[in-house]
Amino acid sequence: MGSKSASGRGNRLARETSPYLLQHKDNPVDWWPWGPPALQHAREVNKPILLSVGYAACHWCHVMAHESFEDDATAAVMNDLFVNIKVDREERPDIDQIYMAALHHLGEQGGWPLTMFLTPAGEPVWGGTYFPKESHYGRPAFVDVLREVARLFREEPHRIEQNRAALMQRLAAAARPQGRVTIGAAELDNFAMQVARLIDTVHGGLRGAPKFPQCQIFEFLWRAGLRRCEARFFELVEHSLEGMCEGGIYDHLGGGFSRYSVDERWLVPHFEKMLYDNAQLLELLALAHRRSGRALFHMRALETVDWLAREMTTADGAFCASLDADSEGEEGKFYVWSKAEIESLLGRDDADFFAAHYDVTAGGNFEGHTILNRLQGAPRTDDDEKRLARLRAVLLQARAQRVRPGLDDKVLADWNGLMIAALVNAGVLLEESDWVARAERAFVFIASAMTRGDRLGHSWREGRLLFPGLASDFAAMIKAALALHEATGRADYLDTALAWQAALDRHYANETNGGYYLTADDAEGLVVRPASTVDDATPNANAIAAQNLVRLAAVTGDMQWRQKADGLIEGILSAAAESLFGHIALLNALDLRL
Repeated sequence: MGSKSASGRGNRLARETSPYLLQHKDNPVDWWPWGPPALQHAREVNKPILLSVGYAACHWCHVMAHESFEDDATAAVMNDLFVNIKVDREERPDIDQIYMAALHHLGEQGGWPLTMFLTPAGEPVWGGTYFPKESHYGRPAFVDVLREVARLFREEPHRIEQNRAALMQRLAAAARPQGRVTIGAAELDNFAMQVARLIDTVHGGLRGAPKFPQCQIFEFLWRAGLRRCEARFFELVEHSLEGMCEGGIYDHLGGGFSRYSVDERWLVPHFEKMLYDNAQLLELLALAHRRSGRALFHMRALETVDWLAREMTTADGAFCASLDADSEGEEGKFYVWSKAEIESLLGRDDADFFAAHYDVTAGGNFEGHTILNRLQGAPRTDDDEKRLARLRAVLLQARAQRVRPGLDDKVLADWNGLMIAALVNAGVLLEESDWVARAERAFVFIASAMTRGDRLGHSWREGRLLFPGLASDFAAMIKAALALHEATGRADYLDTALAWQAALDRHYANETNGGYYLTADDAEGLVVRPASTVDDATPNANAIAAQNLVRLAAVTGDMQWRQKADGLIEGILSAAAESLFGHIALLNALDLRL
């Protein structure tokens, strides 16, 4: 297999379908995609591996790419000293999970881009996240890191072996059985009160910055309100949602929520929009509207689904993965405004009116420009809202002429499952029947184009189904099937859920610890078989599976599913007891079981 990266441009990534990998196809770096050929090549040339993991919408991934991977001098050092492998974490969450765990075991905070150094056999030795081209932010220059790691492999192999052995021991230990613990309603209540004390009573969300939506935590607090019949838990969730709905983390022109806010006020986001965040927020907005009747929550749900339909839906009805943070090489450029731009589009009177409600000033609130927000809480009449809606439409039409952020249009079964279930549940709560129909169309696509027999695939793009399904794919799509069954009464959705549950049990069961491995028993062999029970930005597959089993017992009347749910939850509660914040979704499953 040839490569042109050492002269000209182009490398092995040109044959991939991942938008993230294709962003790097013209790098001077001699990139390999992950797979047996890359690992075999590393063994043959006896070079360490540089593993770079990221995703298409990641701002700091773009920064490192522009600084280092597009730089001929840096690429020459990489090509000389390492076998360089590039991975899209969304296509291969199994690889990402293993090596991110290794980074955590090194005492480093996780994040992307993930930069790991491996032995030629793929075992981790050392790593980090973003490394600048020149020494900066308290981080060493990337080329200095490359040369020092290569020197250690060459001149001090005993130190490399010490790190390798220690990391592999830690990774293997994570998969060993743990003792049994019991968590009941009293423990859930005590933890809910602890979590409630961590909520920012001024701005909402967990105190401090950066500030993430933390949907699983808010679902946990919502469940505490239901369990204890205490309004304060609902009010904490609604207050936090209000901050997100009025802040800059929300796109007030086009709809949809960004990944997180860099400040405590929800004002300045990292501008990427992820499918999974918007799925989880959609369900919370529907719940909050159902209890409070607040028009704000219903409106944000409507606008988010409009955004989903307009910008995130494939021709086949499935949902795309993400929208980038950057356009024209600048983070947020697509979304921010100057006061002069708004005046030129709206005229002076309308511009002044709009500016008073959306925090638009000559100086701006973000690098000389304005991120639209309504955090100032100006009073608005119904007539004001109608006028603002008209003005937003003018600005949205003008914004559509700008260079758009990149769309990662791959279809991921697990993220689609979350959005399908969210559309169904929110559609039922808000009496939006077309949302259920939209969910059904996406479900039909995944159940046909992304399924072989009773086995789901993980990723689809441009007519190609790539990578075997993961436990997260099965768990999320079973959740979607059950939501559709409950909403429509159609037996075929239940039949599909049962078939997928059987496949999950057959190929992913962790007989040692209980629960499920992330990868199937016939999947590609990695240095360890990932079996994390910890939540990420999405609920852990084991937690979703536990909720599915409880629901299967309820809809079928067959208590074998309840027994399986009990076994799954009790089997991994010991891990949850050691890190409750890392297992919030499992606690939500436990609450559902009570």
